Amino acid sequence: MHTPSLPDDLEAPDRLWARAVTFALLEEACGDGRPEHVLDRHGLWCHSTGACGWWRLTLLDGGRAVLVGQDPDGSHTHIDGRQIDFLAGGPDWLPWEQLREDAEGNLLGFAYWWENGAWHRIPYPEELDEDGLEGAAPWVGSEDEFVVLTAVLADADELTGDQRRALDGAVTRFRERAEARTVDAAAVTDLLTAALPGGVPPGRPEAALDLARRAGLTGAASTGA
Repeated sequence: MHTPSLPDDLEAPDRLWARAVTFALLEEACGDGRPEHVLDRHGLWCHSTGACGWWRLTLLDGGRAVLVGQDPDGSHTHIDGRQIDFLAGGPDWLPWEQLREDAEGNLLGFAYWWENGAWHRIPYPEELDEDGLEGAAPWVGSEDEFVVLTAVLADADELTGDQRRALDGAVTRFRERAEARTVDAAAVTDLLTAALPGGVPPGRPEAALDLARRAGLTGAASTGA
């Protein structure tokens, strides 16, 4: 990934959405009930990437998308004491109400939008050394980073080597199904069985499938809560 990041560093929205929902699904299945990944009407959020970092991915009508967030250690949000306007010149279709709320709270360290088959962002000032995208969301341009982060959510330190390899394979298979929007109960079971080899607690496959459905990955629903 470039420093500061470039639009070409990000992969296409369908793949990013598939990865983001995989994070949320694994966290719901394997976590402690205090989720950091949340699907709501604004998109899919990660509320904590470490040191209060965050990101939000939103899919919009017309094949458009928005990715915003901040890494407290990596995002340079001010130049000469003045806050950078990461939304300057953004298109009319952006979800402006939510984005302005983000910006007013000084929460934006990067903002990228997808239109006409490509990601875009503002031209950065020469003084801006880093926007924090790599620190907050390294998975947007790397399948390897995505797989590593899913292992963290699944608490893979407790797995044997063979179990970890099985999990990595299941994650990749699920992401492919999610990207194709063909997730079904069998795909969810395959992923959760690999993530929880000691046994999947009752109710979690159903909850995971419901999340996939609400995220539009089963072909049976549009994105949103």
